[in-house]
Amino acid sequence: MILSVGEILFDVFSEYKRLGGAPFNFAFHMKRLGFPVRFISRIGNDADGKKISEVLQKYGFELDCLQIDDNFETGKVLVSIDENGIPDFNILQNAAYDNLVFNDSIKTMLYGRVDLIYFGSLIQRSINGLTTMQHILNQKRPHTKLLYDVNLRPKCYSNTIIIESLKHTNILKLNDEELHTIKEMFGFEKSNKTFVEFLFREFPIEMVALTRGAQGSELFTEDQHIVHRSYGLKNIVDTVGAGDGFAAILATGYLHKWHPDKILSVATDFAEQICQIEGATPVETAFYDHFKSFISDLEQNR
Repeated sequence: MILSVGEILFDVFSEYKRLGGAPFNFAFHMKRLGFPVRFISRIGNDADGKKISEVLQKYGFELDCLQIDDNFETGKVLVSIDENGIPDFNILQNAAYDNLVFNDSIKTMLYGRVDLIYFGSLIQRSINGLTTMQHILNQKRPHTKLLYDVNLRPKCYSNTIIIESLKHTNILKLNDEELHTIKEMFGFEKSNKTFVEFLFREFPIEMVALTRGAQGSELFTEDQHIVHRSYGLKNIVDTVGAGDGFAAILATGYLHKWHPDKILSVATDFAEQICQIEGATPVETAFYDHFKSFISDLEQNR
């Protein structure tokens, strides 16, 4: 069982809008890959919120952990894409998800069999969000693993959010800029590899995934450092949600105990496929067929 906790919102592009939010994108991928998933979030009692409820039901999500807010609107992000397909995000403030509360539904979920909880930084940008998310993390059972997908957005994070999150993290995913930000936060000037070794010592982290865009990706464990070079990706439509797709395969490989090299190569492949569609989540189920077949073959040959 996978719990994904955090924002669900609409990514509003110049000519269309798509349902998004990293925790939702992650949950969507995991569900399409065949995992049992529960999604915890909060939406407004508005037209966008009603649309979200309809879409989640359509894709088979249970709604008992989807809270409704009568005072704040469903979240929105205004997205602009540059000539290289790189997105710029304007995340609107005071959204419903900023007011997520710890309730009996969440408590019941945490007391059940939960193998992994996915969370990020944006859901913790408000005092309420930080308090609620940390309460969830503190209430999880000992066997439950935590994947912190850092996702730092301008004016939506603090040192406190990062440090308190790292205290619970087993799997850490971040990009080059986020790694640089966290290194500066700790006053660390040595190499990335040395800093990752520091993180392993100071926090309960077992695996660190570093995405580097056109430079490829890297995966660290306590005794391995694997590098996957990029050979250049053609036919990029946009890169929105590529990191969320990478995180889904990272979680899949971790839970299935794949070799780190296999995790990195498949996660990179999945993310690159996301870059070749509009938005963050594929509409066609056929997109996942190759990966589901690959996962099944890996499990049968173990």
